[in-house]
Amino acid sequence: MAGRGRLPGRGPFRSAGAVCAVLLAVALTGCGDGKREPAVASGAPVETGAAGAQPSTTEPAPAPSDTGTPTVRDTPLAAAPDEEPDTQDEPDAAGLWGTRYTGTAEVAVDVYDFCSSDGSRRLADSRTYTVDSTLDLGRPRTGGGETEDNPFSLLFAAGDPADAGAVSFWSSAVGTASAQDLAGNPRDPQALLTYWDMDWSDGELDATLTDPHTSQAVALNLLNWSAPVVACRDDLGQLPGGFPHALASGTTLAGRLDDSGASLTGQGTSTDSLLEFRIEFTGTAQ
Repeated sequence: MAGRGRLPGRGPFRSAGAVCAVLLAVALTGCGDGKREPAVASGAPVETGAAGAQPSTTEPAPAPSDTGTPTVRDTPLAAAPDEEPDTQDEPDAAGLWGTRYTGTAEVAVDVYDFCSSDGSRRLADSRTYTVDSTLDLGRPRTGGGETEDNPFSLLFAAGDPADAGAVSFWSSAVGTASAQDLAGNPRDPQALLTYWDMDWSDGELDATLTDPHTSQAVALNLLNWSAPVVACRDDLGQLPGGFPHALASGTTLAGRLDDSGASLTGQGTSTDSLLEFRIEFTGTAQ
């Protein structure tokens, strides 16, 4: 195990007979063959086993550093960590770190509003479209002394983020801009924000969005969609470029994901209940 060494032991006394004549030597070791057990640093664990393995003397590797933008620090996806997270999927999942999948996503969106005469929610529009998409997998992110409890970090992007119809999924991010949430409560400015709970086994992904982090004003799981300048007044025009709608807890992403390609289905709703969507993504590993 890297970073754990043993202190050198003391060899046998040059003359066992001479040592036995000295009271100090009697107090320390007594008479006998004149040998002592090797000394081990206090608190340093020693590996033992059937084969009597000795602890390694390899020096510890330096910890990776994170860099990123003023708002969210994005740990490089392709870098492998010195210590892998403790998950049951770890040995296989680590082999996917740094993998990018490119392909297309077919997106179906149902649009709702509250413009009925009684103010109830109603279906206002339905659209289906296809956009170029990418899926990036990397090492689980670390921030604020915590590590993302997922087999890998995930970033899915469908379409141009500035265009209406674009979709983004982030499994985690590291916030760096503010030390307060929207309510003014203090938080670690390097806080790790985990959005998704992901399971991956035998090439099958099962992921659920568990926290959109809208309370921290760092909603990164989004569906960008056009919206009227004034609610229920489409005649007054639409906001240019669309409007980002945060995706709600319970949004899912599941399907086949391995070192050759991905075939995934995502579906869910926005936090404002105005959008429901379904995504079919097919991509090839690069």
